[in-house]
Amino acid sequence: MTYTGDVTPGGSADVRELSQLTIRKLAVDEKMANNCYLLTCKQTGAQLLVDAADDAPALLELCGGRLDAIVTTHQHWDHHRALADVVAATGAPVYAGTPDADAITEQTGVQVDARLEHGDTVTVGDVALKVIAIAGHTPGSVALVHEDPEGHPHLWTGDTLFPGGVGATFGDDEAFRTLIDEVETKFFGTLPDQTWFYPGHGKDGQLANERPHVAEWRARGW
Repeated sequence: MTYTGDVTPGGSADVRELSQLTIRKLAVDEKMANNCYLLTCKQTGAQLLVDAADDAPALLELCGGRLDAIVTTHQHWDHHRALADVVAATGAPVYAGTPDADAITEQTGVQVDARLEHGDTVTVGDVALKVIAIAGHTPGSVALVHEDPEGHPHLWTGDTLFPGGVGATFGDDEAFRTLIDEVETKFFGTLPDQTWFYPGHGKDGQLANERPHVAEWRARGW
């Protein structure tokens, strides 16, 4: 079946096949409708979860009992509610941006095994994912990029970028300026229009559709 990225809490995962990765997108929690992404290396079977947001049983079923790493995109509570249970069941190491790592541990009781900086690499089997640090939504939000050798880049943005705008900065004008600057520089300034991005909530997007509107977002202030 053709991948659409349209998922609903309580529903099944949508699956996308790339040359090196299988992507499974699952929505959890009817109120927050968080997206969780399981990335599976086709060569080795290694698996990485982006955000153990909620519903540990569903996430453990999704990964089939094997999980080699968990990346928590940022410190907000709705993105790590299942982290402790998933780590307890799988023993998977946890990765997070350095400025958010302590807050994640304080909120979940889970130690962050690797603190990520801009330009770092996280591997899932034979596949390397580049870390992009994006401040503004939180100080230590991180995004991941996979350069598909037979296609276009794929970008997991957490809550930093959505179709229609950047993530919330809760009325903090300085944080908004930081976020829009970093999104413009580090996403739109380095990745091509064909890049497909996967946010922490809602539908996916493509940079080509959002690029013409960045100046509008900056002008409106959110």
